[in-house]
Amino acid sequence: MGMGLSALAPLLNGATDPMFPKGPHFAPKAKRIIHLFMNGGPSHVDTFDPKPELTKWHGKTLPVENRLSTERKTGAAYGSPFAFKKYGQSGLPVSELFPNVAKHADDLCVIRSMHADVPNHEPSLMLMNCGEGRLVRPSMGSWVTYGLGTENQNLPGFVVLCPNGYPVTETQNWRSAFLPGTYQGTYVNPARKAGEEIIPNLNPARSDDRQFNQLRLLEKFNRQHKSQRPGDAQLDARVRSFELAYRMQMEASDAFDVSKESQKTREMYGSGVHGKQCLMARRLVERGVRFVQLWHGESQPWDSHDRIEKNHRRLAGECDQAIGALLQDLKNRGLLEETLVLWGGEFGRTPTVELPKAGSNAGTTSGRDHNHHGFSMWMAGGGVKPGYVHGATDSFGFKAVENPVHVHDLHATMLQLLGFDHERLTYRYAGRDFRLTDVHGKVITPLIS
Repeated sequence: MGMGLSALAPLLNGATDPMFPKGPHFAPKAKRIIHLFMNGGPSHVDTFDPKPELTKWHGKTLPVENRLSTERKTGAAYGSPFAFKKYGQSGLPVSELFPNVAKHADDLCVIRSMHADVPNHEPSLMLMNCGEGRLVRPSMGSWVTYGLGTENQNLPGFVVLCPNGYPVTETQNWRSAFLPGTYQGTYVNPARKAGEEIIPNLNPARSDDRQFNQLRLLEKFNRQHKSQRPGDAQLDARVRSFELAYRMQMEASDAFDVSKESQKTREMYGSGVHGKQCLMARRLVERGVRFVQLWHGESQPWDSHDRIEKNHRRLAGECDQAIGALLQDLKNRGLLEETLVLWGGEFGRTPTVELPKAGSNAGTTSGRDHNHHGFSMWMAGGGVKPGYVHGATDSFGFKAVENPVHVHDLHATMLQLLGFDHERLTYRYAGRDFRLTDVHGKVITPLIS
């Protein structure tokens, strides 16, 4: 393997490896991020933001001053069908949907005053993942690996675990955009079986000698090709992707093979796909991967326009055990302290019932519409304040009214935890210095321990 890497090294013409570990602006509290992305928009008033006043008004028309514009027509107040209970010394209220996550209430830092720009999936997905809802921008994971590099040169610095297909905005959510291509996310489908199905062509059917000779020939062609095209960023990215693919033969199979865990550990995470995802995420971060994003709700998202009780219960049941196990496993291994775990979707849902409309729901009055005016997310580990609730929505859960936190503010705070001044982590493109937070964002210091 070492001879093969030596053969590939000249392809870079002596350039510094852009994925080599780099230091941030100041001492970080977190070294890596696991982003648990609940695709489609989970309801905050049914998960981490209890609204007893909403229950009192169930079935009644809310006062005019408490109504906000929504994407679709909504009707009367819709109290949560789920019971809330306080957990831990912090007394953090958590819905019955997440009993295993609730066991870690004293580790959670819940933001109840998140808000975004629009109530549509596509731009809200892009805003949450890339800091911009309309234009081509690099994703969070790309910015993080651009700033920090990776601690393991045999694995990608940014891995996306998304089972059974892509979300509505597809690979745009983990793109590198105008950043060098080496920083884009590496997509892996964890729903497939271990080994060759997860990462096709990882182990080529040829001997080490044949592969080494092939690489030497490839080196010769690439050097000749590159000498005629100096400074071609796409060519550099392509060469580096081949180099990484070769190095992954040494470690990727092991990192993604959860069968190497003990039966007790596998049972702790559960037998579902999300359990496998979370276990993979832990194995990746302990091997030095900087940013791991786990998608949940691709084929059947959290977008409960109808039958929210049935659909949210099913979705939470798919991931609650796994997320609780991930938090406990990270803590047991001493990884949670330096690993920032982020949970949430692209927006929340209305506290009023969505009225029947063809093409939007199944014709029932049992779901909620999109709501970007106020929603909840939580963080754990990585230097955040544990057992803490920040901000609030109004008494019915429509709008963030106390200490509102925009998505740009969330990104600025996450970069702060990683040791970056979000205004200084920039990349010059088309005559302008770009950053994840664009020209917005402020660090929410109460969230930091």
